[in-house]
Amino acid sequence: MQSTGKFSIGVDLGGTNLRAAAIDGAGKLLDSVTGKTARAAGREAILDEMTEAVSTLRERRGVRDLAGIGIAVPGFIQLKEGVIRNSNNLASLENFPIRDELNRRLGTPVILENDANAAALGEKWIGAGREVDDLVLLTLGTGIGGGIVTGGKVLRGSVGMAGELGHITVVPNGNPCGCGNRGCVEKHASATAITAMARLLGLGDALTSSQVYDLAMAGNEKARTIFVSMGESLGVALAMLVNTFNFPLYLLSGGVIGAWDLFAPAMLEETRRRSFTFRNTETRIEKAELGNEAGLFGAAYLPWSAE
Repeated sequence: MQSTGKFSIGVDLGGTNLRAAAIDGAGKLLDSVTGKTARAAGREAILDEMTEAVSTLRERRGVRDLAGIGIAVPGFIQLKEGVIRNSNNLASLENFPIRDELNRRLGTPVILENDANAAALGEKWIGAGREVDDLVLLTLGTGIGGGIVTGGKVLRGSVGMAGELGHITVVPNGNPCGCGNRGCVEKHASATAITAMARLLGLGDALTSSQVYDLAMAGNEKARTIFVSMGESLGVALAMLVNTFNFPLYLLSGGVIGAWDLFAPAMLEETRRRSFTFRNTETRIEKAELGNEAGLFGAAYLPWSAE
């Protein structure tokens, strides 16, 4: 999309901070603000901060050219009701009509979206997926999130809960997950899973995933096997996704991507082993490009993609 002089406002509400930006239709960042309110401060403080951030950008850029407002939040989003479900990082906003309340406070309709979906949309807009209309994004962090973009738009499902890819089963009867399942890829390939495996292997009770990575790079064989196991679990999940969607591109992002060279060989080999499509087509599995900016740009793209 080419710039028309208009801009949208994207808000990325994370578990620890808030960022908002005015971005034009070509994906150029025009202005931004960062919030400082602790998420533990409660619902009113968070809503006040979101309202203030958007209002500040509107005042600076002018209301006349505002194309819309998109907000990315963690958790399941019931789009019809505009309500967040199951958000561990933002418990004070669970089951609260956040979309309608922000509409009322701002006097402007807002579009609410899951943060991983927004990240996938951001990558499609101006990131690693800008040359394709169909892609899948896996976000590897404390947990594993996911977003699916098809025909240039987020695949949301019947009530907005599609794309919860972290809860694909990769190990039958594997580690218990908070979702009620066992063997979710989130419990076998996230940063949390890396630290849990490190404890099981006696590497340390309080290691971070980054410290486990450092051990692996220093030649610790137990640490290296953790990343091989992680890669194999991701490969099982990716093979399922390739076989299901037959999309041209599958992206991985998040803090764990720094260990790509340790887990990617096992991941790609496992995907090849389990997917005829991956073995016999030019399907790509690659790193995402936008890092922690993807959700912010994806949120800003929501008004443009709704046109």
